Amino acid sequence: MIRKLKLRFIALSMTALAVLLLLIVAGMNLISYRALVSEADETLSILAQNEGRFPEANMDVFFGVPPWEPPPGLSPELPYESRYFSVLLNDAGDILLTDTSHIASVDAETAIGYARQVVSRGDTQGFLGLFRFTSYRDGEAIRIIFLDCSRTLDSFRTFLYASLTMTLLGIMAVFFVIFFFAGKIIRPIAESYEKQKRFITDASHEIKTPLTIIGANADILEMELGENESLSDILQQTRRLKALTDDLVTLARMEESEDAMQKIVFPLSEVAAEAAQPYHRLAAQQDKTFACRIQPLLSVNGNDAAIARLISILLDNAFKYSPPEGTVTLDLEQQNKTVYLSVSNHTAAPVNPESLPRIFDRFYRTDESRNSETGGHGIGLSIARAIVNAHGGKIKALAPDGHTFQITAALPV
Repeated sequence: MIRKLKLRFIALSMTALAVLLLLIVAGMNLISYRALVSEADETLSILAQNEGRFPEANMDVFFGVPPWEPPPGLSPELPYESRYFSVLLNDAGDILLTDTSHIASVDAETAIGYARQVVSRGDTQGFLGLFRFTSYRDGEAIRIIFLDCSRTLDSFRTFLYASLTMTLLGIMAVFFVIFFFAGKIIRPIAESYEKQKRFITDASHEIKTPLTIIGANADILEMELGENESLSDILQQTRRLKALTDDLVTLARMEESEDAMQKIVFPLSEVAAEAAQPYHRLAAQQDKTFACRIQPLLSVNGNDAAIARLISILLDNAFKYSPPEGTVTLDLEQQNKTVYLSVSNHTAAPVNPESLPRIFDRFYRTDESRNSETGGHGIGLSIARAIVNAHGGKIKALAPDGHTFQITAALPV
């Protein structure tokens, strides 16, 4: 129990941290990528306004025109740092002009190939390999300008890989720190839980002695005085309290020994049939219908005694809370790598769906008025859940049609 709580604490902490760091890294890289694209598009916009070239700033000075200045945020060295080329073609796809004078890695033939790919894609803007391009109509022709973004893309990839690496290293470092301190963090909870279990076990043992004495004295008085209603009530309540303390001790031991339970591969179908056998006679005595559908030759890895008790608890619960002439059903079948054990019974009153999530809590009752009628004390289903958890399975309560109460345990094969 405590080990599982520790593992859940570590898993939850690491999941939250990983999600947070990944969101931060993703946000940073997304902002970086958008800045890269925005700068490339702004550069292409300048080129598009000047027929695929940067303005000749120095020549303009001789004619009395102020030198060209880049827009805010762009470097004045932009015309000298940028590598670009352009292709001019008509609507029929014929090449009219190719300008590769500002890039050394692309010749005219390669530039034409890039242009034809852009035309076939039908995009007006985007990436083609390491080049950002823009396509627009220039008079009667179509001009496609390509900007080399290899350096900025390399920088972006370097930052992406570095940030992911640092995130991974950070997660690993925090994992070791949390793993080391997790025991200390949950120690108060573990101590409280251990004290609670010890109290239940010790108190149960202490209560058993006076209950045994009270029961023995009541038996002696009944032998001396004969049958007496008061003595019968004392004996009944004594037996009930004794059964309650036994169940509390059993539940505490089950939770203590979830990982220590001896498990072997055993024939589940045979164990289920044997555990269900007495309930055929009980159904006949109570004038109820008991349908038992067990798939043959099923086996699981577990504790056969615990599984037999699980089946008995579920059937006891179904027979207690089914109305006269009601129907109780036990189904056992395998689907893929999971065995499903289901016990269902009809109910006289509609099942409240809100009560289903709490049905396995200790002492929980959907109808307190049934306590005296059934003689139960609300521990059986808690023990059933502990047995299923000890086998690595899951158990849940359902109300398929409102008047049918069904408990299904899923056990791994």
